[in-house]
Amino acid sequence: MSLIRSAVMAIVAVVAASGGVARASGPCSTPEHRQFDFWIGEWRVLTPDGVVAGINRIESLHGGCVIRERYATGRGYSGESLNTYDATRKVWHQTWTDSAGLLLLLEGGFDGDSMVLEGNRTAADGRIERQRITWTPNEDGTVRQHWQVAPPDGEWTTAFDGLYTRQAATPAP
Repeated sequence: MSLIRSAVMAIVAVVAASGGVARASGPCSTPEHRQFDFWIGEWRVLTPDGVVAGINRIESLHGGCVIRERYATGRGYSGESLNTYDATRKVWHQTWTDSAGLLLLLEGGFDGDSMVLEGNRTAADGRIERQRITWTPNEDGTVRQHWQVAPPDGEWTTAFDGLYTRQAATPAP
């Protein structure tokens, strides 16, 4: 019985050390594949003035190869992204789509202390817009998401600035 208890305790320790997500070794177990793991969790997203913007559930899927985001405001807007590290190109990729018909294709990587993904989008009027989203983990366990938009040769402006705060079990958006 003591051998079984030791094995169970070892498994519990591995799961706890991985933030509650057991990961086997495999094609997506490299340090690069783990760079975005700080975003995994159940979050309440606040605007800079403290208003709840929505709830976001970020989870690791497919053996740690995919991070799925599910966002909802509770006021009719929702969206979802799939994120993966492309080891052959050494780049992170995100595909975002939402209930407003928006499709964003972003790519980038870990830059200093932040994940930075960028891409172009064609607006309804045909103009090209540059998109940049930066996720920065903070020492207190929160995460800042700063989404910026710019015309091809113009200045960046903030489209969204959210502070992710962890919450206990949340129903899926």
